[in-house]
Amino acid sequence: MTKKMYVGNINYETNEDQLNEAFKEYGEVISVNIVTDKFSGKSRGFAFVEMANDEEADSAMAGLNGREIDGRKIKVNEARRRENNQRRGGRNDFRSHRRF
Repeated sequence: MTKKMYVGNINYETNEDQLNEAFKEYGEVISVNIVTDKFSGKSRGFAFVEMANDEEADSAMAGLNGREIDGRKIKVNEARRRENNQRRGGRNDFRSHRRF
């Protein structure tokens, strides 16, 4: 069964091939997706990596968490599923407005 991981604190210049190279040391990489800003197209500083099985993913998390890639220490942990009813915040989210 595949396992998806969250990779945070990546350098804005890091590309998907570089992450793929780092993760494939630990096993078969199914996909690498660097999250980008929808307007500028620039990296938002985090990514999701999916590996072929739990053992390889666990090994990658242990081996890569805190490792320096492109001058930044990345954070790697298991990705959590987002609930469908969770709001993402923003301009119209009443929780983001201060009340005076």
